[in-house]
Amino acid sequence: MDSPENPSGQVVGVEQDATPTPMDVDTAVLLLGAGVTAITHPLLYVKLLIQVGHEPLPPTVGTTMFGRRVLYLPGFFSYAQHIVKVDGRRGLFRGLSPRIVSSTISTVVRSKVKQQVEVFSKRDDLQTSLRKVVRETSHEMIIQCLSRVATHPFHVMSVRCMAQFVGRELKYGGIFSCIVKIFKEEGLAGFYVVLCVCSGLVPHVVGEVLFLWCCNLLAHFINTYAVDENIAVSVLTYPFMLVADLMAVNNCGVTSSEDPASFSVGCL
Repeated sequence: MDSPENPSGQVVGVEQDATPTPMDVDTAVLLLGAGVTAITHPLLYVKLLIQVGHEPLPPTVGTTMFGRRVLYLPGFFSYAQHIVKVDGRRGLFRGLSPRIVSSTISTVVRSKVKQQVEVFSKRDDLQTSLRKVVRETSHEMIIQCLSRVATHPFHVMSVRCMAQFVGRELKYGGIFSCIVKIFKEEGLAGFYVVLCVCSGLVPHVVGEVLFLWCCNLLAHFINTYAVDENIAVSVLTYPFMLVADLMAVNNCGVTSSEDPASFSVGCL
């Protein structure tokens, strides 16, 4: 029998729309980040192999829109098919585990640092628009730098694991074996080098900071070119990312860390 207070017979006292807790939100963000990292990993894998000069497939003959015959290097799908042919589908995810750990650490560091930075950003709300952009970009730069310093060792591990595809080495395996191997052979310098002699930390940070400032300032002055500005800034900062990745595999004991001329012929 329904009571007068609850004529519909529904259970009283059960909260219909539970508000997610901060822990639930953080967990969801971490899982989403790991998923995006896994999905985009094959694309970054192919990009890295191209960066180190690995050309396993011959160029194809094509024509331009003006009818001129030219040679085209293999695209992403052709390169990915070659990796699958050599290593199977799992081969597309070589070096993924360090990247997932890096993504998780980056999310946690950025979240914690952002909370601390926001305490100082609640003052001077009557600033001009440009001053506000500079202030917010400075805060983002601090967060980005701390995040990169915390995750760079895992970036080095991931890059070296992927670069082994060139010479078919098995020197770098799981995360723990990578840590032991790098620390035993190179010490902490294998993960961090103050003068960026080996691991490429400094060019990586410089490239990301330059990208951040250029994007935010361009967005302030030309707010209608959101997509075009990112492309332009990527072209400007790509040399820093390239140098960082090449330094991560420099003299690490795998074929791809040698002069590209020494192995490109044998790969064709």
